[in-house]
Amino acid sequence: MSWFDTRLFGESFLTLFVIMDPPGTIPLFLSLTSGRSARVRKRIAGQAASVALLVIVLFALFGQTILSYLHISLPALKCAGGLLLLLVALELLTGKADEPTATTGTNVALVPLGTPLLAGPGAIVATMVFVQQVDGWGDAVSLSAGVLAVHGILWLTMRFSVGIIRVIKDSGVLLITRISGLLLSAIAVQLVADAVREFATG
Repeated sequence: MSWFDTRLFGESFLTLFVIMDPPGTIPLFLSLTSGRSARVRKRIAGQAASVALLVIVLFALFGQTILSYLHISLPALKCAGGLLLLLVALELLTGKADEPTATTGTNVALVPLGTPLLAGPGAIVATMVFVQQVDGWGDAVSLSAGVLAVHGILWLTMRFSVGIIRVIKDSGVLLITRISGLLLSAIAVQLVADAVREFATG
């Protein structure tokens, strides 16, 4: 048995890359960290990537056990993530996220960046599916490498998106915030709709 499965690495990397969408995190990251200094944004980028990785690893190791113990189905997890994202989207659309009082003392790296934006239901479910394909240390190393690679790219994307703020200025961030809120609300509704459909057919 090979110590490294390139097929499993490639499939896990590409799947998580598409679901977590590193380039797509740029406008959301800039929106949620508006008003913060460049140094704080860089710290948030590292924290968000770390939190997302921690959540993915925890569910990879204990996800099925946790859900079974709590009697939670995967559609229920999707629905909960969708509702949480919808609350964040409404804040972005209404401008509440722009007010200092809305962000003071709040670590957006944990919620909503780390989870459920990055480590959301889609990424969690996909990882749990790949874990079921693991057969031996070679597969485990391959899957781990794929997960780590995606999160490394996520961190780099957010880390260097800080430079974008110097170009688009505050007015650009405000525009991106509104667009991000609209897109995020659509993602949230899609998650809830998928969950309802799975409940109906399940």
